[in-house]
Amino acid sequence: METCFVAAAAGYVIQLRHCDSNMASRLEINFIRLLSRCETMASEKRGEAEWRLEKYVAALVDMLVALRKSPSKPTQEILTEYTRKVDFLKGLLEAEKLTSPTEKALANQFLAPGRTPTIANERMPATKTVHIQSKARCTGEMRDELLGTRTSGKADGDLRNRRVLPLDERQSAAELDAVLQHHHNLQEKLAEDMLNLARNLKNNTLAAQNIIKQDNQTLSQSMRQADLNFEKLKTESERLEQHTKKSVNWLLWLMLILVSFTFISMILFIRIFPRLR
Repeated sequence: METCFVAAAAGYVIQLRHCDSNMASRLEINFIRLLSRCETMASEKRGEAEWRLEKYVAALVDMLVALRKSPSKPTQEILTEYTRKVDFLKGLLEAEKLTSPTEKALANQFLAPGRTPTIANERMPATKTVHIQSKARCTGEMRDELLGTRTSGKADGDLRNRRVLPLDERQSAAELDAVLQHHHNLQEKLAEDMLNLARNLKNNTLAAQNIIKQDNQTLSQSMRQADLNFEKLKTESERLEQHTKKSVNWLLWLMLILVSFTFISMILFIRIFPRLR
């Protein structure tokens, strides 16, 4: 059955790759249907022998490649959202293959669910719901591993031995849940603080950019005004130099005339009034 399914899926994808532009919308519809089916299967409890979800996700990858190459492909934002959901399902399957609950929890922390609902009647994206369920399941497995309360099964039957927790262990489990919730709240608060810090840093950067821009404009105006003042000062200096040169020439001639007149007057005075004996 598995071989038939893979062959049918491969044949379906090859057929879709050769379809015309009118079939591209049908390809997207089939992709959305298969994606919704995979999200539903991921939210349900599956057994270890369940193989359909992995094959469906592989078919989703092929259909996504064909959808990107389609002539009438959707917008880039929609393709990005489709890729995000397919990568989430692939990461979820890889995380479920891990053996340690701690590794599963760590892998689930790095998963990024979709941001928009796949179908219209979803109030919250199904991948986000699956992510919450997966984190809760990993947290429960970690708690069971820490408290030693994981169920164990016999190899020769389907019966499972379950042990009822004593009162002190139930209190420890409740305290562990409280600690985990406290750490989760701290992480959310830290993320919110980092977001506010980034927002404030962005606002401060924009404000500093505006102030620097205004300062640059003021400095440019000051430099232009200084250049104009320098040109005016240079012109006035040249005029003053010319005026000073003219004033010195007239003063020199005036002094020469005055000295000459004084000399002639003294000679005449001496001639007219001889020295008394």
